[in-house]
Amino acid sequence: MTTLGCALFATRWLQAPLYFGLVAAQGVYVYKFFNELWHLIHHVISGHADETHVMLAVLKLVDVVMIANLLIMVIVGGYETFVSRIGLQGHRDQPEWLSHVNSNVLKVKLATAIVGISSVHLLQMFVDVHHTPRHDLQWGTVIHMAFIASAAILAYMSGPMAAHEAKARPVQEEPRPVLVPAQRDGRAAAAHGEKAAEPEGGAEERIEAAGFPARKVLEMFDEGRLRGPEPHVLARLGKADFVTRKANVVLLGGPGTGKTHLAVALGVRACQAGHQVLFATGVEWAARLADAKAAGRLRKELARLDAYPVLVVDEVGYVPFDSEAAHLLFQLVSHRYERGSLIVTSNRPLGRWDEVFGDSATASATVDRLAHHAEVITLDADSYRTRRLDSAPVAGVEGSGRAF
Repeated sequence: MTTLGCALFATRWLQAPLYFGLVAAQGVYVYKFFNELWHLIHHVISGHADETHVMLAVLKLVDVVMIANLLIMVIVGGYETFVSRIGLQGHRDQPEWLSHVNSNVLKVKLATAIVGISSVHLLQMFVDVHHTPRHDLQWGTVIHMAFIASAAILAYMSGPMAAHEAKARPVQEEPRPVLVPAQRDGRAAAAHGEKAAEPEGGAEERIEAAGFPARKVLEMFDEGRLRGPEPHVLARLGKADFVTRKANVVLLGGPGTGKTHLAVALGVRACQAGHQVLFATGVEWAARLADAKAAGRLRKELARLDAYPVLVVDEVGYVPFDSEAAHLLFQLVSHRYERGSLIVTSNRPLGRWDEVFGDSATASATVDRLAHHAEVITLDADSYRTRRLDSAPVAGVEGSGRAF
C-alpha cells in the first residue's frame, strides 16, 4: 500500500471512540433497566399495579433489553467489520455469527432487531389501547410495516450481493497458495517460533487445510455391507449437528469396517457447514502435544486448537501409547470436553482402552469425558479389504479346472 493509502486506512481508528461511546450508552440502559424494574416491584408491593400496568412495565423491560442487544450487535459487529478484528479465537463464548460477520450481514441483523423493537412498541400501544389515540395506533402500525418491508428488502438483496462478492473475489484477489494441513504445518511453524496459519475462506479451503489423508464423502460409503448401525444413524450424523452441540462422535469397529472413511466424510461435512477441522492419527496427536510440552507451550497449543470446532483423532488402539502419550491424549480430551467436538476412531471397545493407554485410571478418565456427550457408533461389518481379496480370482487358479 502507498503512504496515502496506509494513512487513509489508519483513519478507521477514528471510529474507535464512537464504539466506546456506545459502551457507555450500554451502561445507561443497564441503569434504566434496573430503575424500571425497581419501580415495577415497588408498585406491585404497594398494590398500585394492575395487570395492564404490569404487562406494560414488563414490555418496557423487554424493550430495554432488545435495544441493549442491538447495541451489542453494533458494538461488536461494527467494530469487527470496520475497525479491527477482535481476537476471540479459542474463547468458549465466541458468538457464532462473529466468524462470518460483514457489513451486509450486519445490516440485515440490525434491520431484524429494529423490527423486533418496533413490534414491542406496537404491542405496548395495543395493550394500552384505551389510553392510546387512534391516530397513534394507525401511524404506529404503518411505521412497523415499513420496518418489516425494509428488513425483507435488505434480506432479499443480501443474497445477490453476497453472490456478486463471491463471484468477483477470484478476479479481485490474488490466488492463495495451497495451504499445508495445519496439523502438519503447526510443528514446523512452532519449531521456528511462528504461528501456524489458520484456514479461512470457503469449504474447499477448509477441506484442503484439514489434512485428510484422502477425500471421502458419505455418499461413497457402502452401507449395504453394514450389519449395524442403521443407515439413518449415519444420515443423522451427516447433518453435522453434533458440532454445534459440541458433542463427540466415536466410531468403533474392526479393521476395514470403514471407520476412517466415515470420520473423514463427517469432517468434510463439517467443513461444508462452515467449521474448521483438523485430522491426524492418535499417534500424531500425541507427538504434536509432546512437542508442545517440550517447548513449554502445551497450554497455549490446547487453547489454539479451540479455534477448530472439530478435531479428528484416527486409529486409537492400533499402537499402544506410552504413559506420557496417554496422559497427553487425556489432556486433549479433557480440554475439549464441552468446548469442541472430537471424532475418534478405534478398533477396540471403550471398555478395553486400558490396553491402549496402559493405565486403567487414565483410560477410564479419558473414556468418561469422551463418551459423556457422544454418539458412540459400533460398525458391525466384515472387512472391506479382506472381502475384496476373498472375491478376487487367484492367478493361475481361475479356469484351470483343478482344486487345491
